Amino acid sequence: MMTLKVNGREHQVDAEADTPLLYVLRDDLKLNAAKYGCGLGQCGSCTVIVDGKAVLSCVVPMVLLEGKQVTTLEGLGTIAEPAPIQRAFMEEQAAQCGYCIPGMMMRAQALLQKNSKPTDEQIRAELEPHLCRCGTHMRILRAVHRAARLMDTADASPAANRSAR
Repeated sequence: MMTLKVNGREHQVDAEADTPLLYVLRDDLKLNAAKYGCGLGQCGSCTVIVDGKAVLSCVVPMVLLEGKQVTTLEGLGTIAEPAPIQRAFMEEQAAQCGYCIPGMMMRAQALLQKNSKPTDEQIRAELEPHLCRCGTHMRILRAVHRAARLMDTADASPAANRSAR
């Protein structure tokens, strides 16, 4: 049994040390925004944030997460009160099939937490590990810039002020 901190809450998890984080998030905690894509850390659909860094949860074993803070897309906002990154993706209609979008939003969120005004090149480089065949790449780029602007205004609802989910 280990304690896993996810979206501001502690969970007691009974999982083998080598169990991938993605399995615990989806199967045990029922947090299904992170998707199982390739299972090899090659597509990015399973991306979550661990201690401020975007990680591929399908290849991160539980043993590495003791004492770390995991944030999933569910931890950023809700349908009624979306986080700036979620709002920006909706307003720019950046999602098409939606399978890879949660991972892209999490990696973009991690980028914006360390760089509030990224350039197009920085955004492209950050999102490069994500595979997406939908073709909304320009909308995704606009959404990340929009999220940066939303985060800069009083219009944004910071995740830190939200109650734990």
